[in-house]
Amino acid sequence: MQWWNDLISWLTSNAARPTVLAAIVLFVAVLAAGLLAAWIASAAIRRVVAQRDREAKTAAIAALVDAATEASVWNSLTPQEQVLADRLVGQADIQVRLLPVRGSDVAANWAAHQLHELKRASATFGYQLDPAVVEFRDRLLEWERRPARTRKQFQNDLLRWRSQRQEPEQAAAVEAQDAWVAEQHHERYQGAATITPAPRASDTAPTTTLDDARA
Repeated sequence: MQWWNDLISWLTSNAARPTVLAAIVLFVAVLAAGLLAAWIASAAIRRVVAQRDREAKTAAIAALVDAATEASVWNSLTPQEQVLADRLVGQADIQVRLLPVRGSDVAANWAAHQLHELKRASATFGYQLDPAVVEFRDRLLEWERRPARTRKQFQNDLLRWRSQRQEPEQAAAVEAQDAWVAEQHHERYQGAATITPAPRASDTAPTTTLDDARA
């Protein structure tokens, strides 16, 4: 205990006051530097994560807009192109739903409904629906800039569409029409894929007999 008493006596003496003060200042400086470094590292990590989230959101929106462009001319695509487009739409839908943004699932549901309507309109009218594609793009860009406000608008649209759901007889008629359009599209491209072999030259060239050659 003698050394502890000596230490206490030295710390409380006037000779040790500058040393104690320098140690306190050094401790506070090291602590402040550590806190500042942790704050800077945390801010940098948040910026990196936010940038990656923005890039992921931008890529998902770009994929959905590209899918809307193809959906607007859906009836003119080949079956293989339609399968590829559906795969890209599925990937973009998953990307949107996995985004760390509140209401991303609502945006994905809204986009899925709009893409379905674009496909149906293309099959019905047979031309590119530029205004609908532009509106689809602008709404998604608005969601990218203001997700909270646009989320409410998407919810209102989904509720309105749900309330306007058709009767079972009408829904069955619409499904039958869609199936007929899909069947006609498949038959058209299946028929175009069937190539009739061209006649050979030997089959079409006139036959020359020995008597004709002598004449």
